[in-house]
Amino acid sequence: MANEFALLAATARDVCYTGLLPRVRRTDTGTIGGRVSALIWGDRPEVTFLHGAALNAHTWDSTLLLLARPALALDLPGHGDSEWRADFDYAPRTVAPAVAAAVEALTDRPQVLVGQSLGGLVALAVAQLRPDLVAGLVLVDVSPGQRAEDAQQVRSFLAGPLIFESRAQVAELAVAAGIAGPGPALDRGVLFNTRVRPDGKVIFKHHFGSPPPDAAGLLRAEFTDLWPVLEAATVPVLLIRAVHGYLPPDVVAEFAARVPKARIEELDSRHNIQEQRPAELAALIAAFIER
Repeated sequence: MANEFALLAATARDVCYTGLLPRVRRTDTGTIGGRVSALIWGDRPEVTFLHGAALNAHTWDSTLLLLARPALALDLPGHGDSEWRADFDYAPRTVAPAVAAAVEALTDRPQVLVGQSLGGLVALAVAQLRPDLVAGLVLVDVSPGQRAEDAQQVRSFLAGPLIFESRAQVAELAVAAGIAGPGPALDRGVLFNTRVRPDGKVIFKHHFGSPPPDAAGLLRAEFTDLWPVLEAATVPVLLIRAVHGYLPPDVVAEFAARVPKARIEELDSRHNIQEQRPAELAALIAAFIER
């Protein structure tokens, strides 16, 4: 897009935000893991947002408008405007060094890390790698105890058609996969997450949409090696579960048992809470920060 912030006013109207539109700017920073692109909301961010697989920093636009706090929203490696990895390895521990380097370069204080889905797992890997950068952890519909079958819909979506006739087709498939609900927010998300080829076909911007021929899979299925990060955490932890998302009750019960000091909240939403229930999500994050 010539001006990626041209739709911010429409987003504000959708979520009934009536204040002045904040200053948002894009910046890039070089890291040992490749160039990382980011959106800076306001000045001196105090919260850093990490999106899920096959999304990008703009997925948080509605939530960040309503949160009304200085924040950093990263495009994870291989997503949005960030650089792709030649090895097609986007496991949380693999990309954590690049994410940590970007957070260190673009902020001046320990951050509350808010991560949805893959972004939540990356947040845990960053917290283990660089605990000095982390003031708190908010995990949005994700747990190290999540099983491959719990997120089978999104895995099937990312393993399905990668070339589309229109952006509307992408949106229809996202709804069918239970990732998000239909509406303007999803349509804007698809716009930010796709590009049109010279032949008129629509493809994803993220690397998962153009996998190498020998790619074994999108992500490994198990993340239980990240449990020790939570079990040993000395910073506050909040889990926000989407009732219609990818964390079944037994996985949430395991989380509660293994991380008894964590606070657990639920929202009546699909997996992409930040797009379907931004006001409620922003309120939970604001309360967490204030506590």
